[in-house]
Amino acid sequence: MEIIGISDLPLHYGKVPNWLIPIMRRLSRAILDVMILEWGPDKILEKLSNPLWFQGFNNVIGMDWDSSGSTTVTLGILKEVVNPKDDGLAITGGKGKSSLNVPKELESLPSRFDLNVKRLARISKLIAKVDTTLLQDGHELYHHSLLVSESGRWIVIQQGMNPQTRFARRYHWKSVNDPVNQEREALAGVKSKAVLNVHASVNAKRTIMDLLRENPQKLERDYLRSMAILKGQSLESWMGTGTIGAISSEAKLVYMRPVDVKRIVKVIYEVQQGSPSDLEDALLLGVGPSTMRALSLISDLIYREPPSYEDPVNAPYDPFKYAYAIGGKDGIPFPVNREIAFEVIQTLEDFVTIAKLEKKDKALALNKLRDLRLGVKEGA
Repeated sequence: MEIIGISDLPLHYGKVPNWLIPIMRRLSRAILDVMILEWGPDKILEKLSNPLWFQGFNNVIGMDWDSSGSTTVTLGILKEVVNPKDDGLAITGGKGKSSLNVPKELESLPSRFDLNVKRLARISKLIAKVDTTLLQDGHELYHHSLLVSESGRWIVIQQGMNPQTRFARRYHWKSVNDPVNQEREALAGVKSKAVLNVHASVNAKRTIMDLLRENPQKLERDYLRSMAILKGQSLESWMGTGTIGAISSEAKLVYMRPVDVKRIVKVIYEVQQGSPSDLEDALLLGVGPSTMRALSLISDLIYREPPSYEDPVNAPYDPFKYAYAIGGKDGIPFPVNREIAFEVIQTLEDFVTIAKLEKKDKALALNKLRDLRLGVKEGA
């Protein structure tokens, strides 16, 4: 249970109105205070790792229910209001070049965080490689955040963009030891007809690792032979040998994108100089999407070990109902109601203030709040 989900969202251009940003900050902080009091940092990470819960939180603080900006804005707001020293929770990385700051930001966290910074930095980079290289679904990553608790638990939330379909896709990861080989579960979004999903095929990954140990010049010949088979320009393709007959037209398109085979040969040679022991090493040493696509085709048509063409999205979900909390920035389902927003904020802040008075005995504080609410109802 390692990747909790993927969500597809239509691209929305524009920005959050200036007047709404302070409301989002204050409401996010108020909700966060309640969650820390009730659950603690580890449970908060568990909730945020679920794309459906994350979308609900995004909607509650005033973002549109279906906007791609929900990822960048929501994580940006959370990063602003989270205080690692006090909360035992930290958000690193972000949009664009900010995503590269994960290692540096991890190193600057308070000593109370029980972290293996070097390993977490490696995991962060590897997960980005997995979702661009082992899974090629037409979305280019442009946002990557690693969230970590003081106990060392972590999640990754990242987003990719597909300019052709005008959709963005959000990827959620939960603490795992081996991102290259652990399976995905409960993925939510819009399913594509075919993607290159090497991640889902154990045999294809094993064959590709074997290919990476081959003479790069031989791989160049095998790739050209595979393309000839794929295009129906060889005797093998006419005889229907291998898996070519089972590949759908959509899956064939995955392989038809241009590949500079000479450059791939150079990449493979450079990777070999690093003596990768496994696919994780190979990815971090430089194997990228084009190289993986070429190796997958060879594995498929020459060595009869195809990758999966199945899009891992498998659980469509409509989180629209959460948008009715205070409204959305673009007026969907209705404009943000400032009066309701501030009423919610004040209620949550009052709850936290009262509860913190009894921090040593949280149960007693909650009982007092419950009695207070009952007294108000009886006197009404």
